[in-house]
Amino acid sequence: MAAKNHLSLLLLLLLQLFYSGRGELQINYYAKSCPKAEEIIKQQVADLYYEHGNTAVSWLRNLFHDCIVKSCDASMLLETVTGVESEKDSERSFGMRNFKYVNKIKAAVEQECPLTVSCADIVALSAQYGIVMLKGPEIELKTGRRDSKVSYSHLVEAFVPRHNESLVNVLSLFSSIGIDTEAAVALLGAHSVGRVHCVNLVERLYPSVDPTLDPEYAKYLKGRCPTPNPDPKAVLYSRNDRETPMILDNMYYSNILNHKGLLIVDQELASNPLTLTYVKKFAADNQYFHAQFSRGIRLLSENNPLTGDEGEIRKDCRFVN
Repeated sequence: MAAKNHLSLLLLLLLQLFYSGRGELQINYYAKSCPKAEEIIKQQVADLYYEHGNTAVSWLRNLFHDCIVKSCDASMLLETVTGVESEKDSERSFGMRNFKYVNKIKAAVEQECPLTVSCADIVALSAQYGIVMLKGPEIELKTGRRDSKVSYSHLVEAFVPRHNESLVNVLSLFSSIGIDTEAAVALLGAHSVGRVHCVNLVERLYPSVDPTLDPEYAKYLKGRCPTPNPDPKAVLYSRNDRETPMILDNMYYSNILNHKGLLIVDQELASNPLTLTYVKKFAADNQYFHAQFSRGIRLLSENNPLTGDEGEIRKDCRFVN
């Protein structure tokens, strides 16, 4: 009996050793290995914001596109080279930009601590600090992610919603990675600081106007998008929130309650009984919206990360080592 108990204890210790080797996300993961890492990223995000304000919105979108597809592992940042097809080449990545500035942030961190801080953590932390630049909530995200050695371009269309995706499908996608309905509705509040290219708007305007759109708002949108066949390369877009376009606040929810949502999913949020209660709550209380948005961002940022000895720490976020 004693020998059996000893064997069980030994197996338990080995299992603990195995799982501790894999590692876990934690607050301030780089406290010892690169103590200035988070401050460097924060400063870079601030500097870039004051040079190019739209970068803060890009960091938020990067987090979504990276984490919704399989894992928060910076697979999205990989360029197309021999043997790798970039996730950025997908039509679902239309309108994404400012990737060159991710490389600038990475270079600043590499100068301080070579091959220590992952691109996946730079994606997460740049979003964390970008949200603050957009006057959103301060959210402390865990770090310790590692970088993927492969692209998941073949999965992008399965996980990143189309511009005209139905609300039910969007909620299902969030649910598949452990994000509940209220947190999903809060995350869609990121549309507060977004803009939509006319390519993704015109089906609600031509040949006839979507009856769920406020008529005066529809006139404004037609002014922004005067043709049913806009040039995808032209700068033709409308902002989701005309009142506070660069502030991450609850104005988005007031707008969609007033039939001023740009995308189909925006308008469905305010008409579906599953989500209408949350929309009204957020529209009435910006602090409550920020609390739920913070919870959603934490859930999203911790989706299936690579940790421990999985993956790698890329030297250049665009290429595997």
